[in-house]
Amino acid sequence: MTDATRANVPVALTIAGSDSGGGAGIQADIRTFAFHCVHGSSVITCVTAQNTLGVTRVDALSPQAVVAQIEAVVKDMEVRATKTGMLLNQEIIAAVAEQVEIWGLTNLVVDPVMVSRTGAQLIDDDAVATLRERLIPKAAIVTPNRYEAQLLSGLEIHTLEDMQTAAQRIYNLGPAAVVVKGGGMSNHLRGVDVWFDGETLKTVTTVTVDTPNTHGTGCTLSAAIAANLALGHTSPTALKLAKDYVTEALKHALSIGHGTGPVGHFFPLLPL
Repeated sequence: MTDATRANVPVALTIAGSDSGGGAGIQADIRTFAFHCVHGSSVITCVTAQNTLGVTRVDALSPQAVVAQIEAVVKDMEVRATKTGMLLNQEIIAAVAEQVEIWGLTNLVVDPVMVSRTGAQLIDDDAVATLRERLIPKAAIVTPNRYEAQLLSGLEIHTLEDMQTAAQRIYNLGPAAVVVKGGGMSNHLRGVDVWFDGETLKTVTTVTVDTPNTHGTGCTLSAAIAANLALGHTSPTALKLAKDYVTEALKHALSIGHGTGPVGHFFPLLPL
């Protein structure tokens, strides 16, 4: 590989929390970027003490520290896509939204980490409002799970039609496109996602993988979308490629620890 070729490797940025267990957050994002041959840069918003069994402690960084990390990256590198994950509180969300505007960060993928897949709200109502009003309108794609979509749309989601209506309502908040994820749905809707970009309303499906080890799937999907946007793919293609990647990673999920293991981000390197 020549120096010129190395210079053409795109840069993606993740703004999210650190997962000490390595299955989600910054760690999952960086591995996902690497799989796609995209250079991963990172801004850590909070440090979590967690493993496959759960989270035992969360420490937020100051908004000033978050801003300093963003500035350090964007002043030096051409960031072609950015994804956000756990932003934790109103102050950090506001700071990130302001930096996205100041630096003109494009191809922004917002994974609105607000509610866990089990339905537990992870950030307070003020933070939810700031995310809805200041960051989501700047997104190229926003990727809420079922419960996050309920919170953003004000609609209880039980059916495919509910998912479609929620996607349309969330689109009205201002993002260029919405993907309501079906990972938290039951039966035949499990893993069925709904896409809406103001014109096209469609379902996006892949093979359902039966595994208990699903930690980090949401982070991985949004990071894979961002990586594919950085590579120059359109948003619909980026979503399809990202879903294909997550499906393979689930097929090679890692049974490590005593709880919910992570997906296999580096599955081509695993022994047969």
